[in-house]
Formats: sequence, structure tokens, C-alpha cells
Amino acid sequence: MGNRTLVQPGPVAPERIESVIAPLEELDFVLEAGLTLNEAVARPLQAAGLTAAAVQFEGGTLSPFHYVMPAPSSDPAHAAWYSQTYAPEGETLIEQANVTFGFRDGAPFTHCHAFWRLPDGTRGAGHILPLETRIAQPTRARAWGTRHAQIAVRPDAETNFSLFTPECLETAASDDGRLLVLARLRPNIEIGAALEEVCRRHGLARARVRGSLGSIVGAVFDDAPELVDPATEFLVQEGHVAPDESGALKARLKIGIVGLSGAVREGWLTQGRNMVCITCEFALEGEAA
Repeated sequence: MGNRTLVQPGPVAPERIESVIAPLEELDFVLEAGLTLNEAVARPLQAAGLTAAAVQFEGGTLSPFHYVMPAPSSDPAHAAWYSQTYAPEGETLIEQANVTFGFRDGAPFTHCHAFWRLPDGTRGAGHILPLETRIAQPTRARAWGTRHAQIAVRPDAETNFSLFTPECLETAASDDGRLLVLARLRPNIEIGAALEEVCRRHGLARARVRGSLGSIVGAVFDDAPELVDPATEFLVQEGHVAPDESGALKARLKIGIVGLSGAVREGWLTQGRNMVCITCEFALEGEAA
């Protein structure tokens, strides 16, 4: 199937892609044991002067661990909602977590999607609650960030959610030519085509996807069974935008994803077949054309 869309409750915003470009700063740091996930990410990034970033970490354990998965909405106010909160006992091992670092009501806030192993060995995926979850052991992480833009939670009339939105703080040139594009993709646009447009908009010859996450309407893969679910949560495992043989920019994304049914899939998305559900938050490390 593929190319399914999901009707949202509010008026369709005319601008379907919101994006900013800024000099890139890369930071390797350690998530401190005992802190909430939110604090463990925010403290080192703020100490380094970063105001927006995509973060990725692999390994390490979380306890207590609280998470939700996508779920149907119980009323017409939202196209999709969240499941009950799950809080398994013991330490949960993280396979990969992607985190967006930004601000909500002026305070640091994070949005995290991850794949994990529960203490009983069960593999799962979903949305980690950053204020209720704590780092159980010091864990290395990497951030791709900037001090010249921010990502702020803003009300969104189209989806009736409050969503991370990139905003420019100041225009600045990159000293070393390294560029970071922060992008928010709105519902019912094709994810790969949108990333290609982001690169064209900002004059990037090619880009690598860093620490990105979001939701799409099901998922069609080149190398895995289709996920037929109206709402999902995913993280990018690997991705890039680069010229094809004809010189046209093409996006390629390998993702891990979980749907309403709890079904988990991993693989390379089929180009041109996957539509944004609620939102996608992307960070692109770019090379100017």
C-alpha cells in the first residue's frame, strides 16, 4: 500500500516544512548516572552553550524506566494519542536512543525515541518519558548541535499538539564549513521528498542524518515487511541525502519503528512511499553545494 495519510483535526498549515541552518558544533559527553534523562542530556549541552541539538547514545541502562507507545485517540481532538505508561522493574538496556534537545516553557526539554531490551530480554521500542526516567550507569553520548538556533515547543493548531519547532536565534557563518540544518516536517508529506527539499532550500550538496525521530503513517520498506498502522514512532538508525546517478538529490533512511499494534520493524524505507503522521524532527549535518 503506502502513501497513506491521516486526517488531522485542525486547519492545514500552508508551510509544510519548517527549517533553519546554523554552524554545527559536535559534542561528546557522558550521561551522568542518577540524573533524569532530561537532566543528563540538558546539563552538558547547556554547559557547552548549545541551544539546540540532536543526540544519540547506544548502550547503558535506565532505571526507573518509563515509556509509552503510539495509540488510537479516544476523541476527535487528535488523530492519534499515547498508550498507558509502562514502567518495567529493573534496568533496561538501551540499544539506540535518539533525542531532540530543546526548550519547553523556557526550560530545557527532550524528546526521545529508542529501541531497548527489558530485563526479561524482551525487545521493545517507543517514546521514553524523559522526566520520569533516570540514567542507571554513566553512558557515552554524542550531540550535533548549535548555539545559533533553538528548538522550542510551540502549540500547533493543525495537530492539536504542542510540538518541537526549530527557530533561528541569529545568522552566523560557519568557521569550519560544518553546517547543521534543523527541520520539522508536518503531516501528510512524503518524508524522503521533504528532506530532499530541505537540502535544496539550504543549498546543501549532501547531508547525513543525525539523531532524528518522528512518526509516519505506517511504513513501507525495501527489506522488511510493511507496517500497516495509522500511527507510529520511529528513530533513524542511518540516513543520508546525496546525489543519484543523474545528479538529483535522493534521501535514504534506515529506521526502527513501532506501531499501534506494538509490532516492531527495522529497515530501509522505500523511496517515495512514507508519509509523515504527526511530526518529524530532523537534524542534517550538511555540506554546502
